[in-house]
Amino acid sequence: MLRYAPHLAIALLSGPIIFGLLATLLPAFGYFPALGGNELTIGHFGTLLAQQGLWRSAWISLSACLITTLVSLALVMAFFAAWSNTRFFARVQHLVSPLLSIPHAAAAFGFAFMIAPSGWIMRLVSPELTGLTRPPDVQILNDPWGFAMMAGLVIKEVPFLFLVMLAALPQVRPLAHQKVATGLGYGRMAGFLLVLGPPLYRQMRLAVFAVIAYASSVVDVALILGPTNPAPLAVRLVDWMNDPDLTRRFMASAGAVLQFLLTALALLIWLALERLGGVVMQRLAASGRRYSRDRAARLAAGSAMMLTAGLVLAGLGVLAIWSFAGYWAFPDALPSSWTMKTWSRHLDAVGAPLAVTVEIALAATLIAVIVTLACLERETRLGRGGGSRALGILYLPLLVPQPAFLFGLQMLFLAAGVNGWFWAVVMVHLVFVLPYVFLSLSDPWRALDDRYAKLAASLGAPVNRIFWRIRLPMLLRAVLAAAAIGFAVSIGQYLPTLLIGAGRWPTLTTEAVGLASGGDRRVIGVYAFLQMALPFAGFLVATLVPALLFARRKGMKIG
Repeated sequence: MLRYAPHLAIALLSGPIIFGLLATLLPAFGYFPALGGNELTIGHFGTLLAQQGLWRSAWISLSACLITTLVSLALVMAFFAAWSNTRFFARVQHLVSPLLSIPHAAAAFGFAFMIAPSGWIMRLVSPELTGLTRPPDVQILNDPWGFAMMAGLVIKEVPFLFLVMLAALPQVRPLAHQKVATGLGYGRMAGFLLVLGPPLYRQMRLAVFAVIAYASSVVDVALILGPTNPAPLAVRLVDWMNDPDLTRRFMASAGAVLQFLLTALALLIWLALERLGGVVMQRLAASGRRYSRDRAARLAAGSAMMLTAGLVLAGLGVLAIWSFAGYWAFPDALPSSWTMKTWSRHLDAVGAPLAVTVEIALAATLIAVIVTLACLERETRLGRGGGSRALGILYLPLLVPQPAFLFGLQMLFLAAGVNGWFWAVVMVHLVFVLPYVFLSLSDPWRALDDRYAKLAASLGAPVNRIFWRIRLPMLLRAVLAAAAIGFAVSIGQYLPTLLIGAGRWPTLTTEAVGLASGGDRRVIGVYAFLQMALPFAGFLVATLVPALLFARRKGMKIG
């Protein structure tokens, strides 16, 4: 049955996207018999274009995705150039790596609690430095330009790009190239950027495209930090899709097509920026300047990375504080009293979303791990991999904006009578979980020394026994780590749960984002804290289980 594993993985990844895109495209042009649309028309695009503030919404989404990606990539590249292969780099790596598991919504709430006019940063400097005894009347959150949303996206995309670049770094032989650059008199940062920058970027190019696609169509972070009048395009599309007037779904589908085109335009602009950046790099290399005095730039890169990680961690700490806070007046840095009332009052209410979140995440992660193991085991037995095409398919769910196919998938499920079905939600979560699980597990799996399997085969062990008794136990740590990453990805899914779940399967993410407009920081702190704690629990299990199993089997502790 392993021969069918790649076909199953391709179907699970591309099937929902392809059918979802088709089911979005047809209503956009007026064809959806269930709602009375029996003829093709472009009239719904005219209705869409007549919506007030539409182009402003599109501009916010377009500028946000490009600026977010540019800042995140520049920050990560500069930090690697300044500090790679140093003790400081290793310490920051241990600090940044766990941040990947934090859901976007939890990080956005923590960031909002930090930078709000009455947030923790303002409390720390008031009244001593500012003279303020009341929160300033300044619109920091939900600013009309989307700067808060961009900053919130940057602090979450930096850990993602950091780990992608970390995985790509060994493939470009950094030490050898840096020695040559140093021998030619180049400064540390200039030598890294001019010599290693281009090949490193080529290795992580798909990941950069994924950041652009996500930032152009993000909904949960936009609801928490983004502008409201008008909102980014994806937020407005969700409002139209959930409107009680079902005929507005035709316009929402037309808007989803516009969202797809907007993301495509963002990628085209980025390709143009790539060419421009290549020309600039060539001219810098040909200029002969060595840029050897880069101490200030190195300190700036290190400080920026520490600030990014510090904002996320401090924000998570503030979430925990608010969930236990009693009376907390501005400008006090800490609450004057502590209480469990918020937890006790909402413990029953949070129980159902917590259970649903865990059930969906466990189901999607288990299926993703099984499919991934089947694909990798088939690859091992046949001795060949999937190549670049397989990598492109893995990134397909990350490159297509979610509203572009989830809207159609929702209407397709409605027509089939399965919208709101538990396994429908799991299947859509699987579309996003499977790529992360496969990408996390594939490298450790392929790096395992095949001499163990050859030795077992020479002793007469069949291939199935080699898998169950040798390969899987030795890679248990890597399998559980990949499962923990998939578990965290599922917990953070907002739009798939909202649309496909039809409100019947509330999760911690959907409930927390729904509370964003309420303004009760204590209740938000409870939900966001639990949303943050679940991924850490998953990684804790992934760490403790191998430690216990390998306590007396040190020789099998690999991966």
